[in-house]
Amino acid sequence: MTVTTAPAPVETPVAKRRRLSGSPWLLLAPSIVFMLALFGWPVIQALISAFTDDSGFTLAAWDRLFGDPYFLRALRNTLLLIVIVVPVQLVLAVAMALLVQARPKFLSGHFYLWTIPLAVSELAAGLVWLSVFDSRGYLNSLLVSWGISDTGVQWLNYTNTGTMLLAVVIAEIWRATSLVFVIVVAGIQMVPKDFDEAAQVFGASAWQRLWHVTLPQLKPSLQVALILRTILALQAFAVAQALTGRDFPLLVGETYQWYVNLQNPAVASAAALVVLALSLATALFYLRTMRQQEAAK
Repeated sequence: MTVTTAPAPVETPVAKRRRLSGSPWLLLAPSIVFMLALFGWPVIQALISAFTDDSGFTLAAWDRLFGDPYFLRALRNTLLLIVIVVPVQLVLAVAMALLVQARPKFLSGHFYLWTIPLAVSELAAGLVWLSVFDSRGYLNSLLVSWGISDTGVQWLNYTNTGTMLLAVVIAEIWRATSLVFVIVVAGIQMVPKDFDEAAQVFGASAWQRLWHVTLPQLKPSLQVALILRTILALQAFAVAQALTGRDFPLLVGETYQWYVNLQNPAVASAAALVVLALSLATALFYLRTMRQQEAAK
């Protein structure tokens, strides 16, 4: 007695395409190739440049970077800028988004006015604020004309670290708050109005509705804005460069100085890797903190 086996079913081209299109790795392949080409390869090149020379492995570039007096100042200024600018921008963006939600008169005018800085490049923004804070700029002209000061204030003088920081902070807040604002506005549109109306029925004040209803619903958008803005603040450069030059150094500015002016790609790569490490560490810290908060709930 012979046992016959049924022939294996033949997979049609249509079924094969459907099976392959359902593979998650196939769907992720374009993004993976994109990241490897535009992110992975430059990182590898930076690692090779920062840790090797003609004789092989070396830490000479790192010794020179850490021995540079500008590096620690740039690290301090960058972290200080993040600590001051990011919280202020989040508060301003939420306030602006709430005003848009209230639908005042000329709503479209408010929205377009606040998003104008998105169309202005960093360098152009720095030059605009340079005309304000320069020794013969608009701000000093007002101070002299109003009799507040006889000769004006040297806002961008290298000896006035505090006023240089103030100028850079104001310029960064003006330039980048619109980015956070757009993210928060997109998030606030997703908040159901029923929650706020129910809170009003139960007698909740405006502050209570904001703190207990609106902000918890905005948490995902605020998290995205916080991570993105912190990483971008680590990369701040052109505004400070236009306003203060190297008198107020930042980490990305030092990368530029080493690569372009000092013609040392190895040290420039080391400085860029420091910025990359800080960006990754910041993002991981935020994500881990948020997950712990979610798990605690």
